[in-house]
Amino acid sequence: MPRATRAQAETHRQEVLDAAAALVRRRGVSGVTVPEVMAAAGLTHGGFYRHFKSKEDLVAQACTAACDEKTAERERIRAASPDAATARRTFLERYLSVKHRDAASQGCGIAALAGDVARTETDSALRESYLKGLHDMVGQLDELGERDAEDESLVELALMAGALMLSRAAAGDELSERILEAARDHLLDNRPVG
Repeated sequence: MPRATRAQAETHRQEVLDAAAALVRRRGVSGVTVPEVMAAAGLTHGGFYRHFKSKEDLVAQACTAACDEKTAERERIRAASPDAATARRTFLERYLSVKHRDAASQGCGIAALAGDVARTETDSALRESYLKGLHDMVGQLDELGERDAEDESLVELALMAGALMLSRAAAGDELSERILEAARDHLLDNRPVG
């Protein structure tokens, strides 16, 4: 069988990253195996080490990919909005929604991977990738809010991610939607913008 071209190899690598990013957000790091990721990408397990050093390397890169997806979403929202206040409202409404709650595999990596990252070593590649994504999200929230106080963005992010995590944990109970609604209402109604 002929070797894949560089373009094919990069396409395969991206397919593996996309599959890993979805699986680790849905099931957590320990709930995912390399063979499952490769199967989800439509590839054989044998090609894994051509693209990644280890499962830890894959998971760290998957975390980056998951965070990059939300960064791109926030950028698209900002570009499509007439002003920062409208962009912020749109982003918060989407983030704190039942649709986002129910789409963990496509959702926020910050909320999905928080527990996994908290259990890793402080010098792990996963923690490093996660922290970069966390810093990027805080920076983007600062921009959407047109404010200077980073602490406000930290509180906003903590409420958003916490509400999303709690609503997922309570899925199936009426409390789940109430958590999302209360957080959304608080952030949209009780916070001045700009």
